[in-house]
Amino acid sequence: MVQPNLITRDHEILGGTPVFAGTRVPVQTLFDYLEGGYSLQEFLDDFPTVQRDQAVGVLEQLKQMLLTQPV
Repeated sequence: MVQPNLITRDHEILGGTPVFAGTRVPVQTLFDYLEGGYSLQEFLDDFPTVQRDQAVGVLEQLKQMLLTQPV
């Protein structure tokens, strides 16, 4: 389960798109960057309102979800 301090959803912010808490940066943007071959640091440089611990926390939680999910 994603920690509530990492991601928020609010219909007032981007129509309820999941964003990094305290920002208007969609979480999907991080995945798009990584999928496009960009580094985590490049993402953080381009979106300075996202803290490194937020981005790493989301990635860590996703990893845990994938590793613990039954096949």
